Amino acid sequence: MFEQTGFITLPNIYTNSEIENILSVIDSTDFSNSTFRKSKDLFAIRQFLKEIPQVIPFVFNEKLKALIKKLFGDDFFVVKSIYFDKPEQSNWFVAYHQDLTISVDKKIELANYGPWTVKQDQFAVQPPLEILQNIFTIRIHLDDTDENNGPLKVILGSHAKGIYRAETIDWTKETETTCTIEKGGVMIMKPLLLHSSSRTTNNNKRRVIHVEFSNQQLPDGLNWSEFLSIFN
Repeated sequence: MFEQTGFITLPNIYTNSEIENILSVIDSTDFSNSTFRKSKDLFAIRQFLKEIPQVIPFVFNEKLKALIKKLFGDDFFVVKSIYFDKPEQSNWFVAYHQDLTISVDKKIELANYGPWTVKQDQFAVQPPLEILQNIFTIRIHLDDTDENNGPLKVILGSHAKGIYRAETIDWTKETETTCTIEKGGVMIMKPLLLHSSSRTTNNNKRRVIHVEFSNQQLPDGLNWSEFLSIFN
């Protein structure tokens, strides 16, 4: 099913106690670092697992590790992690897009790598398609996410169509799905899956940990900006 749709949702990967442990670690953190982005509509921590390593054992509980091993094997490692906190009255939304860039440690001129961007002193680049096709993303939901507090909407199967620009979506042929997930559940998705996020309308938080995985090394001295092996 995952290979056809480009995503799956799974409940009860974390207990309420495990979620509270994660949130307690986050709340006790100094938020002044440059990788932390804060506004009235969004609070985000880039390189989340690198910035707050004490949260790692709580994020990678036995259920999540067993799930990753069952679906993908034990050779995948973390290459990107972000914590998102969409506040209760957020007007922040994201239009349909694919996740087309990876985070790396430096800028190197390489064939088929580009364009390049820099956000908060971090390099990002669009790699060859086969790199993107190999990545999977796990979104860990720290709050209930329903139709009213900015859930992801996805277009089924769009990950299998290569680079798919939002302005070319044929709505007579595509199927949109809203991904509602209870607190403690996860969504696993392919980064090439077209997805969007709407505004919050019910004054409820939506806190999510976004973690990307790959099992590929990058070429010619280029390295992932994050690297964390969860099975060693």
